[in-house]
Amino acid sequence: MLDESVPANETTVPLLPCLAPDETLAFWRALGFVTIWEQHKPYLYLAFRWRGVQLHYGRAASGVDPAEETTGGALVMVDEVAPYHAEFAAAMRRAHGKVLAKGLPRITRYRAGASRFTIMDPSGNSIVFIQRDEPAELEYGGDKALQGLARVLDNARILREFKEDDKAAFRALNSGLRRHGDSASSLEKATALAQLVELSTVLDEPVAQWGARLRELELSPAERKSVRSAVADPTLLDGWLS
Repeated sequence: MLDESVPANETTVPLLPCLAPDETLAFWRALGFVTIWEQHKPYLYLAFRWRGVQLHYGRAASGVDPAEETTGGALVMVDEVAPYHAEFAAAMRRAHGKVLAKGLPRITRYRAGASRFTIMDPSGNSIVFIQRDEPAELEYGGDKALQGLARVLDNARILREFKEDDKAAFRALNSGLRRHGDSASSLEKATALAQLVELSTVLDEPVAQWGARLRELELSPAERKSVRSAVADPTLLDGWLS
């Protein structure tokens, strides 16, 4: 057993595979990270720091394909994730004129109330920012205490925010609307349709069919506000939700 006189002040730093050194340097610098080490020969080693976060990079093994987005990863535990997402999104707008939401690198969308988001770096590594009080357990398939479309919506939330599987979330919502739409409340149907508008935009699928159905629903001002809060980018609903 380690002597109790040794202070428990260890620091763990992730060492991530890097396939694109120049792109990695430019990406993290644009997000406000400071380069604390840059070496290209005789071997690659990059290190970045931002506040209490450090990310180190070394040479990737042969055969790694960044497009698979399974290169490596790191978890960053924080008290509240929303300010971090806002900071990085603003940095992307300054550097690129937009938030990088597709391909590599990118940042995942953040919906108000979510407990995590992910930054994908140029090499396909996932840096996941997680709220410390995030629920320890998830009910895949949706909370069993819920019924019908409400449970479908909960399942879609888990697929999007925890599995980062937009296609599966799209399929779940599309199927759920067909099965439970007739018995669902107007708010539940509007929420599902709004999320399908957003997912269709991200997946380059037709949007109009979902938007037209959303426009037909009669909603109170409070319900419209709730629907807007259910998507990461409420401006996508401007043409469909008055």
